[in-house]
Amino acid sequence: MTASGISSRPFDAVLCDLDNVIRFYDLAPLAELERAAGLTEGTTAKVGYAPETDLPLLLGRITKEEWVSAIASALSGQVSQAHAHGLGAALADAPFRADEAVVALLRQVRRRMPLVLVTNATLELERDLESMGLADLADHVVSSARVGVAKPDREIYEIAAERAGTVADRCLFVDDRLENVQAATALGMTGVLYREPADLQKALGSVLGG
Repeated sequence: MTASGISSRPFDAVLCDLDNVIRFYDLAPLAELERAAGLTEGTTAKVGYAPETDLPLLLGRITKEEWVSAIASALSGQVSQAHAHGLGAALADAPFRADEAVVALLRQVRRRMPLVLVTNATLELERDLESMGLADLADHVVSSARVGVAKPDREIYEIAAERAGTVADRCLFVDDRLENVQAATALGMTGVLYREPADLQKALGSVLGG
């Protein structure tokens, strides 16, 4: 803080997305199954992540098993029921990893200011974070499945800022989806459209010392 009580930092909290920023999925095994079933690679993900299939899962209204069944139902006209269910299960159980470079940056950030994960996630998020050794990464986790609202709805950003203990225009928001970043900047947040760790490094330079 300066003598006037106003922070000299450009922001006082970091709000960060999880998937495709911190966590990355390996869909190669699924692609192999799709090719074997005569489907174009990416077909299952296109069906599984369609809003009508995906949103109920991300709002905590259905289980992962019910999501798999919904994917299988949508694919049943293209492949056998057994293949459809196997493809849905392969998407749901795709292996994932954390990007250690991003994790290291965020651990540095947390030593200087509040860090909040803001993610459209399932009811299994807490278990997933623990499996990656990231249960203690952030001060708070705002999961769509727990709060009942998903990005880019403004309410999830407001919840995250409140849990960070600050106001929207004092938050840096990081996400890989443009619509989510635009929703954050509309509330006055500083937005970062994430593509690679260098994007995060640059945005955090002022608080990490260069």
